[in-house]
Amino acid sequence: MARVKFVKREELSGEALKAWDSQEANNNLTNMKKALLQDYATYDAFMGWYTSWARLVEVIGEKDATLYSHAISTTNSCQLCSLFFISDVKALGLDPANLQYDEKEKLLTDLGRQIVKDPTKVSDETFDQLHKYFTDSEIVAIVGYAGQMIATNNFNSVLKIDVDKRLIPIINDFKPAAWRENIK
Repeated sequence: MARVKFVKREELSGEALKAWDSQEANNNLTNMKKALLQDYATYDAFMGWYTSWARLVEVIGEKDATLYSHAISTTNSCQLCSLFFISDVKALGLDPANLQYDEKEKLLTDLGRQIVKDPTKVSDETFDQLHKYFTDSEIVAIVGYAGQMIATNNFNSVLKIDVDKRLIPIINDFKPAAWRENIK
């Protein structure tokens, strides 16, 4: 159960109410957004994720963006975000439990995992490999998106945002990451 309540439409006014109505009209009113809308400035900041996502898709394509996001969210052990991307991976016709990566996909998913585990230890070799595929501007977009995704993961995990109804049928597909267990 979430650590904060989900705001109701009748509690909102101004920009927050407009945002609710817009999200609802587009069938995008998630539990996370119902929590975020308690503070419009925070909601507005988190909606920057969509700008980063759009740029990421321009740079690496939707499949690779989905695999990258899946790697970040599952490594960060965010149940809600992991389930969203497990659903998206399945929509691509892939099995999230048995993913096979080409060289670029492996590079991107390894990068995502490294950024989550210890951003100070992403290797120069990783960046040498990234430069084979991407410009500096594109690398900034890729790494910047990871920061946005991690912020979203952390928000949902810290506040224990409830899994959205559409994800409940696949809830058992989420397996919490275990890599942090030995960190002191």
